[in-house]
Amino acid sequence: MAAVLTTACQESLEERCAREAKEYTEKHCPIPVAKDIVMDSMTFDKASHTITYAYTLRGELDDSAVVNGVNSRELLLTQVKNSANLRQYKEAGYSFRYVYHSKKDKGTKLFDTTFKEKDYR
Repeated sequence: MAAVLTTACQESLEERCAREAKEYTEKHCPIPVAKDIVMDSMTFDKASHTITYAYTLRGELDDSAVVNGVNSRELLLTQVKNSANLRQYKEAGYSFRYVYHSKKDKGTKLFDTTFKEKDYR
C-alpha cells in the first residue's frame, strides 16, 4: 500500500493527465454529451502538452456548414476559459484541441480547433 501511495505522490502533471484521459476514455466513451454530439475519446499528447477531445456529430449537426456557421470556436473558447475542471492544466499552459467528425461520412473531419495558452489567458 505504501508503494502505491509513494508512486501516486510522485506522479507528474503530465503523467496524471495522460492516465486520466486514458481512464476516462476507457470507462465512459463513447458517451452522449448533448443532442447529436457523442464524445469518442480524450487523449493527451505529452510532447505538445495538448489534451484532445474527439467527438462525432450526427443528425442536424452532421454538416460542416452548420458547425462552422455557429461561432463554434468562440463558444468552445468560452467553455475553456470558464472551466474549473481545466484550471490546473490551464495554469500549466496546456493546449486544448477539439475535433468533430461526421457520423454519416466516416473519417470526415467537420471541425478542428486548438486553444493555446495565449487564447484562454
